[in-house]
Amino acid sequence: MILALAGNQNSGKTTLFNQLTGSNQHVGNFPGVTVEQKSGEIRGRKDLVVVDLPGIYSMRPYSSEEIVTRDFLIKNKPDGIINIVDATNIQRNLYLTLQLIELGRPMVLALNMMDEVRANGGTIDVNALSAELGIPVVPIAAAKREGLDELVERAVLTAGEKRTPKRLDFCSGAIHRAIHAITHLVEDHAERLGIPPRFAATKLVEGDAPMAEALGLNNNERDTIEHTVSEMESELGLDRNAALADMRYRFIEGVCAKTVTKQRESVAHLRSIRIDNILTHKYLAIPVFLSVMLLVFWLTFGVIGMPLSDLMSEGIDRFTRFADTVLTGYGLNAVFKSLLLDGVFAGVGSVLSFLPIIVTLFFFLSIMEDSGYMARVAFVMDKLLRKIGLSGRSFVPMLIGFGCTVPAVMATRTLSSERDRKMTILLTPFMSCSAKLPIYAVFTAAFFKEFQALVMIGLYIIGILVGIICGLVLKNSTHRGKPIPFVMELPNYRFPSVKSVLLLMWDKAKDFIVRAFTVIFVATIIIWFLESFNYQFNFIEDSEYSLLGTLGRAISPIFAPLGFGDWRAATALITGFTAKEAVVSTLAVLTGTSVAGLGDALGTMFTPLSAFSFLVFTLLYTPCVAAVAAIKREMNSALATAGIVLAQCGIAWVAAMLIYQAGRLLIR
Repeated sequence: MILALAGNQNSGKTTLFNQLTGSNQHVGNFPGVTVEQKSGEIRGRKDLVVVDLPGIYSMRPYSSEEIVTRDFLIKNKPDGIINIVDATNIQRNLYLTLQLIELGRPMVLALNMMDEVRANGGTIDVNALSAELGIPVVPIAAAKREGLDELVERAVLTAGEKRTPKRLDFCSGAIHRAIHAITHLVEDHAERLGIPPRFAATKLVEGDAPMAEALGLNNNERDTIEHTVSEMESELGLDRNAALADMRYRFIEGVCAKTVTKQRESVAHLRSIRIDNILTHKYLAIPVFLSVMLLVFWLTFGVIGMPLSDLMSEGIDRFTRFADTVLTGYGLNAVFKSLLLDGVFAGVGSVLSFLPIIVTLFFFLSIMEDSGYMARVAFVMDKLLRKIGLSGRSFVPMLIGFGCTVPAVMATRTLSSERDRKMTILLTPFMSCSAKLPIYAVFTAAFFKEFQALVMIGLYIIGILVGIICGLVLKNSTHRGKPIPFVMELPNYRFPSVKSVLLLMWDKAKDFIVRAFTVIFVATIIIWFLESFNYQFNFIEDSEYSLLGTLGRAISPIFAPLGFGDWRAATALITGFTAKEAVVSTLAVLTGTSVAGLGDALGTMFTPLSAFSFLVFTLLYTPCVAAVAAIKREMNSALATAGIVLAQCGIAWVAAMLIYQAGRLLIR
């Protein structure tokens, strides 16, 4: 038996799913955290599967979440629906409930957060509500596991006996006549599709083009429907969607008047309003956010994350030296020894040393998300992002991109439209990820010691400005159109769940470690092979004459207009494709120095101007192979991904060339 779990965003849907299935899925306080269908067996019931659908506010095929949920309910025809409703916001939540009832599937209403309703002095007459809606209603508190056993039993009984809703008709007057006229017109088409005629008629009144296409209506039928809707609009003085909304909310208001005793305003809501007076203030919101992020980055890269990263790096170095001693004593073949030490240990080890930084950053981001602050940030940033054709929801993936591009690209799944999602994926790599920090640190210390902080801040700003320019270009060329209307519920501020924060940290750490020992592991071995063998496949000591060195010399003229035509710089950029940290380690190997002494060696390869040009190129050119793999997975197109990689390399080349050539003119 399959039960579909449907409801508004932030209604506690994912919490209920976790409680029912024992899943370790992340639960967040940012609307839209569930962006895919997730399924699991209910604990102790191997014959019972619950599917967690994305949170939606209506059944219109408008956002990607609505399309996923709607398609599953209509095409997959689950045995039953559990509609979870936030009892503290029952009037808003019941709007979706009425549309789900029209589907005619066995359905149970789960009234969630009833503990909060009681705590705030409110009551809901469950039996009366059930009678008004024509479906079973079960009060629950998912976070406390209250009422869950009864909910499961009622859902199984309703689905098993195929008890459909007793009431499907909520309309009256002109809209009643329009819906029923269209219902009779499309009845045979709807039955062929296996959907209730009234549901199909309601969708057609809304102007639902996919539904009209699926029903296979001819031109005469379409004209009749449009004429009927026009008459309804004229009589009511409302457009089609406003008329339907008015019909549903009038019914909901009547139901709530009979069944709900209003609660007093909660302490949490009053507290949230007071906090929002500062955090969403017209003038204070952005300075406060920048201060918060400055604190997060300072704690991550200065106080907590970087020291832990240094300790881990030292531990990896000690283990590498120990392994070197053991392998030398064992008399292992020099080639295999080089593979293990110079390839696997150096490549994977350098990446793993950044694990504490990633975990620390996501610890703070998880707190911001679970507390409800991230929803406010998206709200505040909406106005700014609309100028480049995106909505405020795109800000969260871009923000995550300053930590790591891979989870940032994955975070675009929360975006409601395909256009916004693809645009955000294209722009996110321009946000400087933390893996580039070693490059910035080495070069700024070597060439801009007195202005180190200023140069690093300048690089971040350049990345943001290039992203804005590219956004404007995309908005007026390949990605024309307006961003979707940004509708977001601002949840009350809550203390972050320790379990939720730890789960997110573990998920990110696990994802990072898996990447280190899969994609980056394979890429590291390939780079080692190219650095260690020539075209005759002889093992060589001098990397200049290796396969990689030869390739570096071949492409180095491309970078001459940028000021760094040295083959070693070109080679380092190639290895940087595997992981940006590899740029520094490759330069150290090719110059025969340690990372600590690399600054002096770089003085023979770069001038301050060409060094800055090199930094701009590393900032903007294609992200690491793991990020490219994530982009391919999200774009679902190898051709589109290749185009993105080439475009980013081209943008990086143009930007670095302009900076270098303009700098030469000014210096003259």
